[in-house]
Amino acid sequence: MPALKMIWFDFGGVLSPPIVDLFKQYERKTGLEPEVLQQAMKDVADDMNVPMLAPLENALLSEYEWGQRLTAALRKRYPKIDLSSAQLTKFGEQWFNGVKANSVMISAVYRLKAAGYMVGILTNNVLEWEPFWRQMVGLDGVVDHIVDSCKEGCRKPDERFFTLACQRTGVEPAHSLLIDDVEENIESAAGMGWQTLHFINNFDVLSILEQKTGVILQSLLDVTAE
Repeated sequence: MPALKMIWFDFGGVLSPPIVDLFKQYERKTGLEPEVLQQAMKDVADDMNVPMLAPLENALLSEYEWGQRLTAALRKRYPKIDLSSAQLTKFGEQWFNGVKANSVMISAVYRLKAAGYMVGILTNNVLEWEPFWRQMVGLDGVVDHIVDSCKEGCRKPDERFFTLACQRTGVEPAHSLLIDDVEENIESAAGMGWQTLHFINNFDVLSILEQKTGVILQSLLDVTAE
């Protein structure tokens, strides 16, 4: 196995809580059930013939425009739906309010950086959400690179996104590792020659990372709440 030089962390579901948990938190804020909200998101994307969050993550629509379309999609499917607590044209601000980062993975980033590895964030994300998620993870002064889909016009699992990441770092795919919770992204990166680590939970990821890097990481579970 080629030596690792660059370790990329996904944001959503790795540095953040699991996506399922985020949808549940949003339901508590707004009353919108995850299945209902996801269907409306899919309706908006289907009208544009793109994946569910691509209108935002590829910056095809502004957050405000997307929120308007999302509102219309919800009202079309569910005419009596109560949207009084939802701020859909300012979705990111409401979505991230009160959300805490995955502190175990944040600590792992710090420890790997201190051990001499290059570290970065490789994320499908939204331009208007940047102030919220970057403040949440607090890694601006730590990571070497952030590659964000909304600024690049492509997104995971597009092979172009992984090529771009390697160009930014000057590190070959064989020496790059992606940690991501989406299997489709893992498969695409592996097909490009990257090393990959499918994120399921903190314990398993830290164990494998420790084996790959020789950096003591499992002890983070003892000092940081899961």
